[in-house]
Amino acid sequence: MKKTQQPQTTGGIGFCGCLALLFIALKLCDKIDWSWWWVTAPLWGPAVLVLVAIAIFFIVELIKTLF
Repeated sequence: MKKTQQPQTTGGIGFCGCLALLFIALKLCDKIDWSWWWVTAPLWGPAVLVLVAIAIFFIVELIKTLF
Protein backbone atom coordinates (compact mmCIF):
# COMPACT_ATOMS: atom_id res chain seq x y z
CA MET A 1 0.00 0.00 0.00
CA LYS A 2 1.37 3.42 -0.95
CA LYS A 3 1.41 6.21 1.62
CA THR A 4 0.33 9.63 0.47
CA GLN A 5 2.07 12.71 1.78
CA GLN A 6 0.03 15.32 3.54
CA PRO A 7 0.84 18.97 2.78
CA GLN A 8 2.74 20.68 5.57
CA THR A 9 1.37 23.85 7.09
CA THR A 10 3.03 26.43 9.27
CA GLY A 11 1.94 27.53 12.71
CA GLY A 12 0.38 30.80 11.62
CA ILE A 13 0.92 34.32 12.89
CA GLY A 14 2.20 33.41 16.36
CA PHE A 15 2.10 35.14 19.71
CA CYS A 16 4.41 38.06 18.85
CA GLY A 17 2.51 38.79 15.64
CA CYS A 18 -0.81 38.89 17.47
CA LEU A 19 0.67 41.08 20.19
CA ALA A 20 2.04 43.47 17.57
CA LEU A 21 -1.33 43.72 15.84
CA LEU A 22 -3.03 44.37 19.18
CA PHE A 23 -0.55 47.10 20.14
CA ILE A 24 -0.79 48.77 16.72
CA ALA A 25 -4.60 48.76 16.86
CA LEU A 26 -4.56 50.21 20.39
CA LYS A 27 -2.08 52.91 19.33
CA LEU A 28 -4.13 53.88 16.27
CA CYS A 29 -7.31 54.05 18.38
CA ASP A 30 -5.52 56.30 20.92
CA LYS A 31 -6.02 53.78 23.74
CA ILE A 32 -2.30 53.70 24.57
CA ASP A 33 0.16 56.56 24.48
CA TRP A 34 3.33 54.56 23.91
CA SER A 35 6.20 55.35 21.59
CA TRP A 36 6.10 53.55 18.26
CA TRP A 37 9.33 51.84 19.33
CA TRP A 38 7.43 50.04 22.11
CA VAL A 39 4.39 49.39 19.96
CA THR A 40 6.51 47.60 17.36
CA ALA A 41 8.74 45.86 19.94
CA PRO A 42 7.02 42.46 19.47
CA LEU A 43 8.20 42.56 15.84
CA TRP A 44 11.89 43.34 16.40
CA GLY A 45 12.30 42.38 20.05
CA PRO A 46 12.74 38.61 19.63
CA ALA A 47 15.45 39.12 17.01
CA VAL A 48 17.31 41.50 19.32
CA LEU A 49 17.08 39.00 22.19
CA VAL A 50 18.51 36.24 20.00
CA LEU A 51 21.37 38.48 18.86
CA VAL A 52 22.16 39.46 22.46
CA ALA A 53 22.15 35.81 23.52
CA ILE A 54 24.51 34.89 20.67
CA ALA A 55 26.83 37.78 21.55
CA ILE A 56 26.91 36.74 25.22
CA PHE A 57 27.67 33.15 24.19
CA PHE A 58 30.60 34.22 22.03
CA ILE A 59 31.95 36.56 24.70
CA VAL A 60 31.83 33.78 27.29
CA GLU A 61 33.58 31.38 24.89
CA LEU A 62 36.23 34.00 24.13
CA ILE A 63 36.86 34.57 27.83
CA LYS A 64 37.13 30.79 28.37
CA THR A 65 39.78 30.45 25.67
CA LEU A 66 41.80 33.41 26.93
CA PHE A 67 41.92 32.31 30.57
